[in-house]
Parts: sequence; C-alpha cells; structure tokens
Amino acid sequence: MRLATYNVEWFTNLFDRNDRLCLDDKWSGRRDITRAEQGKALGHVFRKLDCDAVMIVEAPDSSRRRKTDRALTAFAGEFDLRTRAVAIGFVNDTQQEIALLYDPDLVSAVHDPRASEAAPQFDTAFKIDLDIDATEDRVEFSKPPLEVAMQTISGTTLRLIGAHLKSKAPHGATTRDEIMRRSIANRRKQLAQAIWLRRRIEDHLTARDPVILLGDLNDGPGLDEYEHLFGRSSVEILMGDDMYDPHARQALRQRVPAMHTSARFLIHPQNTYLQALLDYMMISPDLMARRPAWRIWHPFNDAECWADEDLRAALLIASDHFPVTLDIEI
Repeated sequence: MRLATYNVEWFTNLFDRNDRLCLDDKWSGRRDITRAEQGKALGHVFRKLDCDAVMIVEAPDSSRRRKTDRALTAFAGEFDLRTRAVAIGFVNDTQQEIALLYDPDLVSAVHDPRASEAAPQFDTAFKIDLDIDATEDRVEFSKPPLEVAMQTISGTTLRLIGAHLKSKAPHGATTRDEIMRRSIANRRKQLAQAIWLRRRIEDHLTARDPVILLGDLNDGPGLDEYEHLFGRSSVEILMGDDMYDPHARQALRQRVPAMHTSARFLIHPQNTYLQALLDYMMISPDLMARRPAWRIWHPFNDAECWADEDLRAALLIASDHFPVTLDIEI
C-alpha cells in the first residue's frame, strides 16, 4: 500500500463557487501560475504518485456553499484518479481543510474523532499552562486534525491522523520587537498543539492501535532562532521515543537544518529560495515490521523526479510543498 501526505498550496482557488474545477488562464493562489497550469500540474503529480490514499493539507474549502468532497471528487474525475472517495473531518474557517482522498476499491475510511481526559476532541479546546505562570491557557486548532479509521480490503485496520500545526511565522509583524513577540507566541501555541496531538497518539499506543501521523507540522529541529527558549521542537514532542520517521530522526541527530527537505519557498526581498523539512509521516512501532519505505518527491533531490522532466516541472508548479509517500506492506 502507498500512502501520502501532500500540502497543496491554495488548492481551493482552483474551484469556483459551485466546486467546479477551473482550468483557465486566471491566476491561481500561486505566484505567476494560472489555474490551468497548477491544476494540470497537480493532476500529473497525483497520477504519478499512484497512491491508495493521500492526506491533503490545504484541501479545498468547506463552508455554507462550498464542499470539500464535491471539489475533490471533481478533481479526481477530471484526471481519472483511482483515489476518488473523500473523508473530511471538522471544517474550519481558513479555506484550507484537511481531507483524505482514497481508493474506495482498496480501503474504507471514515472520520472517527476521539476524546479522552488527557486529550479532548480536536474541535474543542485544550487547557495547558504555556508560560509557567500557574494560569491555564486555552488552546484551539485553527485546523483541527483529521482522525481517520481506515480498513484495507484484506481487513487490516489503521488509525490515520492528518495534521497541519500552526505556523511559527510572524505574519503581519513589522518591527523587530513585534516580530520577536509574535514568533515566540506562535511557537508557544504550536508546541501546545503538539502536546495535545501527542497525547492522542499516546492514547492509541496504549490501546495498541497501529497509528500514522501525517501532514505539515510547520516545524523541525534547528529551523528558527527561538527554539532554544523552549528546548524541544514540535517534531520532537510528537515523535517521542516510539514514533518513527527517518527524515525526522536524521534531522534530530544532526541538530542542523535537515539535509532532507519537503518544501521550497521564495523569499521575495532576497529573491532566493528557502528549503525546509516540514512534512512528515510518523508510524507507530508495530508498523515497523511491515517493511516501510519513505520517499520525498523532491524535484531536485530525488533522482527519479529529477530525471523525469515533466514530473519535475509539475512538482514545481503544483505547490510550494512536495509529496511525501510511505510504501508499506499492509
């Protein structure tokens, strides 16, 4: 089985108000890229991935008029994808949902949110003392993680948790002091989200549920100057001593910006690109016996992607993140 996580930048902009896919010459949400260019590039990438299920981060919007599942079904139909069924969890107001696109001939998948005393349901609030002032802070997810109960055609059951943790970037800040304040506040909230999510993982590990955490964690060791204030990155909290992702483990060992990268952003003032490892697929210990193999579909760092000129170009046009896949014997 092949599973993937893929952050598709402003996927929602490719659809009209009736969730019809628009492959035209109007601008997409990506800089200097039309909706036709991005849409066709995404179709090419999804066909090349040939996954059994893809956790889509920044999936099309769900709101009073728009529906994520309707949009993704239209996308799958346009490009004749076998991943044509959709599972979506708690919707949000950011126009960037988390959704699972999967092959209904091989797996079944349903939104199955959980709650415990240690980790409340993800559409509620989590109370934690973030700054050691003896006062509990109330933390919420702007994009509640998607909890999926999946069963394969052979009867194997899995727990998938799709996540998009809060960005640490100080958006809107202009002065040095304001940038520092927002960066620290954002990191504090992100760490609280990671602790909340880690507690859910621990619930599953205690219950001996095979579990996979996948998505954009917006963090990794050594990625910003404020990490030393908190001692640990969100990735370290989520991994613990038991969850495994080889790219994350290597980055943690090195304690320098990771050799592996899954995202590439243009920094406009300098007109240069920043690369970072933000996208992960962490698996529970019981799944390590299933011969897992990870791959980041990076157009420059993956030899097959580099050699395939059409795929290389499509990956660069489709999103500012690149897909991460997990092949596993299930």
